[in-house]
Amino acid sequence: MEKLKTIFKDTAIYGMSSIIGRFLNYLLVPLYTAQFSAASGAYGVITNIYAYVALVLVILTFGMETTYFRFTNKTHTDSETVYGTTLIAVGSISLLFTVVVLALLSPISRLMGYGDHPDYVGVMAVTIAIDAFLCIPFAHLRQQRKAIKFAALKLLNIMVTILLNLIYFYFMDGKDVGYVFYINLVCTVMLAICLLTEYTGFRWRLDTKLLRTMLNYSWPILVLGIAGILNQTADKMLFPYIYEGSDMRSQLGIYGACSKIAMIMAMITQAFRFAYEPIVFAGIKDKDQHEMYTKAMKYFIIFTLLAFLIVVGYIDLLKYIVRNSDYWVGLKVVPIVMAAEIMMGIYFNLSFWYKVIDKTIWGAIFSGIGCAVLLLVNIIFVPRYGYMACAWGGFAGYGVAMLASYFVGQKYYPLNYPMKDIALYVVLAIVLFFSMRGASHELPVVLSLGLNTLLILLFAAIVVRRDLPLSKLPVIGKYFRQ
Repeated sequence: MEKLKTIFKDTAIYGMSSIIGRFLNYLLVPLYTAQFSAASGAYGVITNIYAYVALVLVILTFGMETTYFRFTNKTHTDSETVYGTTLIAVGSISLLFTVVVLALLSPISRLMGYGDHPDYVGVMAVTIAIDAFLCIPFAHLRQQRKAIKFAALKLLNIMVTILLNLIYFYFMDGKDVGYVFYINLVCTVMLAICLLTEYTGFRWRLDTKLLRTMLNYSWPILVLGIAGILNQTADKMLFPYIYEGSDMRSQLGIYGACSKIAMIMAMITQAFRFAYEPIVFAGIKDKDQHEMYTKAMKYFIIFTLLAFLIVVGYIDLLKYIVRNSDYWVGLKVVPIVMAAEIMMGIYFNLSFWYKVIDKTIWGAIFSGIGCAVLLLVNIIFVPRYGYMACAWGGFAGYGVAMLASYFVGQKYYPLNYPMKDIALYVVLAIVLFFSMRGASHELPVVLSLGLNTLLILLFAAIVVRRDLPLSKLPVIGKYFRQ
């Protein structure tokens, strides 16, 4: 139970910084959608390029964040040597990537559809390379349990990004979408300077024998990561090649903008991961570890379902994050994308069984299967159904990967998850969701919002009654004790 409390405490720090950061980052969505109409396709460019960014970032870090945590906590390894080896490995690959992309900038840009703007690709290549290298110092902060410094730097980066975007697009009334990428590069360089203390003050040493062992552990994680990120981004990268309409970038922009509203699930999952991963690897041999896994899973599902209902219930207000109403036609993807994100979070929780027994190849298999399902759905249905097929493709891909990991995991690393309780909350959330959808079609907005509030409170009350007694909460709990 002590470790579970530690997870909740660190998740609160990571979660608040992640939620605040994402909220601040959301300010860019109304800024961009107000500045660029859906018809212009500019937001489609942003959506497409950042999809490539996410994929390349996974490739350049090649599973070394998780590998770093694993090897730092091995008794026979020196943590400083592990850190130095990881930094050198990731830094070298990132530098090589930058050189190759800049040398072949014209053909790569044409292949991506940006032959008239190769600067977009070049600037983002340099930015990604620096970001990939910085992932290791940030992992070091997590491993050292420096959650506050981690959160402060992440928030600083986002706030400066927003400030520079406001200066260019609002106060200077800028119109060039390329400045989105230039600003990103400036802020990444600033972040690298702020992290100087994390890659100085120790001996940089590349242990080749250790690196080979680490790579044997990390390559399945790389495959897992590629498959996992493709589940999130493949639709946005494939869309320009398989959508048959002339309004391709416009449609992609609508999908990308509306999907942003659903990203609260990504915030919760990311915050949970940042706290959960270092603690799990640090306590692999603890006796209470199995109980911690199952309880963490249960509470994760409960709170993501609550977040799902809140977003769906207040979608008539949240849609104003996307300022331009010509994007609102895509709001129907929000609940689908959110449900997919919940399954992705569950899949991440399930993934620890193969990580703690050093069988990461299973992760590559599950994610590969899920990615194949997503690609199949997109290739078959996007030409006919457009971005709606993208949303359902992600749902199907994560669903298959989640189920596969659960059933195989119960064979190799069985855990007694509270399936009846989890099923109850899932069914309840589904019933409340369809009640909200029905109300939004039949009632005026004000009445619909009022009813949705009552339904959300009903879900929260059941949670408190069954699994989160107020009397056991810190600080306020004393007011509810008899």
